[in-house]
Amino acid sequence: MSQKLKAGIVGGTGMVGQRFVQLLDQHPWFQVTAIAASAGSAGKTYEESVKGRWKLSTPIPEDVKSIVVQDASKVEEVASGVDFIFCAVDMKKNEIQALEEAYAKTGTPVVSNNSAHRWTPDVPMVIPEVNPEHLDVIAAQRKRLGTSTGFIAVKPNCSIQSYVPMLHALADFKPTQVVASTYQAISGAGKNFTDWPEMLDNVIPYIGGEEEKSEQEPLRIWGSIVNDEIVKASAPLITTQCIRVPVTDGHLATVFVSFETTPSKEEILARWSNYKGRPQELGLPSAPKQFITYFEEENRPQTQLDRDIENGMGVSAGRLREDSLYDFKFVGLSHNTLRGAAGGAVLIAELLKAEGYIQAK
Repeated sequence: MSQKLKAGIVGGTGMVGQRFVQLLDQHPWFQVTAIAASAGSAGKTYEESVKGRWKLSTPIPEDVKSIVVQDASKVEEVASGVDFIFCAVDMKKNEIQALEEAYAKTGTPVVSNNSAHRWTPDVPMVIPEVNPEHLDVIAAQRKRLGTSTGFIAVKPNCSIQSYVPMLHALADFKPTQVVASTYQAISGAGKNFTDWPEMLDNVIPYIGGEEEKSEQEPLRIWGSIVNDEIVKASAPLITTQCIRVPVTDGHLATVFVSFETTPSKEEILARWSNYKGRPQELGLPSAPKQFITYFEEENRPQTQLDRDIENGMGVSAGRLREDSLYDFKFVGLSHNTLRGAAGGAVLIAELLKAEGYIQAK
């Protein structure tokens, strides 16, 4: 690409916003030209605005240090300097919905890391390897918003990335019942151990709203477009428990599943090994070459060892075996702030660019 698209990050000073800054450094297609945050950060350079609260192990990229942070609420001003935005803000749901729609109505595509629009009927919620066809609903959304170029696309909850890809690869066998327990890193709450010392040597068996998301969002991802709206699937029946564990990054899941047509273990492993989605077909910059990696070792995948597989954009599985109550059980793992958050959103943006939805203004 001869000229990079200009990307803005709204909510750029928070933990996910920082991850966007990191991932977009030297990106082959996108360049950060604007960073916006709350009025309190506006007017400072990016380096000044995150001083003392930069949470990543890598330093602040040089290219963004001197960018002057803008007020995210000044939508026209921010939108005028970008081709599209990533949005990762900490606000009330109705405020996020209004803010993202305001950006979209300026003709600016919005790739959202927030949950506010995940159930808006004409907003696609996408795992690029799983349901890229849901982007087709953008045409209806644009009509509703009164724009020919703007729209909102969202990424789903981070925890479901640790098991939905494996189940999706087995869709031909028609999963009927799923029990999943997720063991989720503290970065999923936007924190590290310095911020949250109570998590050291501790497990908290509750994450607000997480179980409902983990049970319902896969059904929307597996849903279909009917009358310009995404209608969620009716199966499989999913029940979950979501637990916070003392881990920096990486969400691990234990999964039990039954099928309408029960596959063999060999068939499951073959489907996982051979699965490719649209990002792999297109060779997108952030796409993992191997989407699902299976470990034969009994003690893998491990969070610390395996969360960074394929630069944190791959998912991994292990311990596949027959079960006495369900057909099979297995363990899954994904990197929650890469595949599950900022990285997943960057991959969505790459897919949108490749499919012609995001263009230079």
